[in-house]
Amino acid sequence: MGTTDPRRLIPRTDRLLAHEPIRRAEQRLGPNLVRGIIRQVQDQARAGDLAPEEVEDQVVAALARHRPTSLRPVLNATGIIVHTNLGRAPLSASAREALVTAAGYVDVEMDLASGRRSKRGTGTVQALLRACPAAQDALVVNNGAAALLLATTVLAGAGEVIISRGELVEIGAGFRLPELIQSTGTTLREVGATNRTHLQDYAAAAAAGPGGCLLKVHPSNFWIGGFTRGVSVAELRPLADEHHLPLVVDLGSGLLEPNAALPEEPDIAGALRAGADVVIASGDKLLGGPQAGVLLGRAEVISRLARHPLARALRADKLLLAALEASLDAEPTPVHAALHADPDRLRERTEALARAVGGDVVEHDGRVGGGGAPGVPLPGWALRLPEQLAAALRTGDPAVLPRVHQGACLLDLRCIPQSEDQHLAAAVRAALAAHAAANGRGG
Repeated sequence: MGTTDPRRLIPRTDRLLAHEPIRRAEQRLGPNLVRGIIRQVQDQARAGDLAPEEVEDQVVAALARHRPTSLRPVLNATGIIVHTNLGRAPLSASAREALVTAAGYVDVEMDLASGRRSKRGTGTVQALLRACPAAQDALVVNNGAAALLLATTVLAGAGEVIISRGELVEIGAGFRLPELIQSTGTTLREVGATNRTHLQDYAAAAAAGPGGCLLKVHPSNFWIGGFTRGVSVAELRPLADEHHLPLVVDLGSGLLEPNAALPEEPDIAGALRAGADVVIASGDKLLGGPQAGVLLGRAEVISRLARHPLARALRADKLLLAALEASLDAEPTPVHAALHADPDRLRERTEALARAVGGDVVEHDGRVGGGGAPGVPLPGWALRLPEQLAAALRTGDPAVLPRVHQGACLLDLRCIPQSEDQHLAAAVRAALAAHAAANGRGG
């Protein structure tokens, strides 16, 4: 009498799907992902790597580890506030709540009182104008590069975009603003030199060219010192009036008003008061909101941009609009809190972490990041640990991204909410234990 093939004892898919924990996971993760995990575990059992009676528990455990997104939360211990590789600005609690609200059906283009279609993003525009009264109107598109593309395409028309050579900026991942502008067929007229541009350079180009617009770009991700000269927005305004050219200013960083922590960083309100027709900024930098391209300026210019067909291709979705509105209207953003973190309080928290896990407390300067305020230090403190812990911290749960510098693993608490301090300490203990175990095996 033959023995039963163990593979016949492997639970069938329909039986596993009827198991209550797996049914709940299917609602959370979707049927395709759940069935895929079931097949993987069943295949392990068919290969003899897993006993049939262990299949159900292994499926439940595998599903518990899965999240609806492959993105993992990370504790940012680098001291860099607007960290591009970590998604730039972390959103406030109000912005996160707004995202949940906007995830369902919402009146994004509906006047519920009349039952008719309404203008998109009105609440977000009103929030921008409350935050920046110097602007007459505002427009939101999907990111800062899109805002620049829209402004130069529409306002230059068949003319030229006149820009200083010292402002031909390359942004992240090798994207260069000149190439972005020229991608739509717009003509770029470079004036001046890398380190020095004078008003007469702009004037000569404006007089000789076929019209278009003047563009001033804040080189936010680098600075040039020494024998330098630039032309301010206020100096360009009379020239723009003389030749009837729109004056576009791309600030990038999204600082709405002057900030004492960043005295050299230009702000949107200041650029508008100095004479800009439209100012461009990113929502996910110092503004502290979601990725967005924000255009603020004169009403007739914003209206012209909004009517162009390209604005439809670049328009913001309901999630962006909701999160940006909440970021502007509610409590100070996490970016604002990290930028103005009290160094003494940072030291107290860092010393408490050192008492809990070991290591040395050292002075450490944070940075704005995201191409904002290059070279400006934000005085603070960090916990110095062995460099070998960095990999274990990055791959732990929670994931922690430290700064590796001069042979050390540095943990800067500037960008970590105080409510996460205990989780950070637990992550460090786990990394230390893993490092000790690995050294033991190595010996």
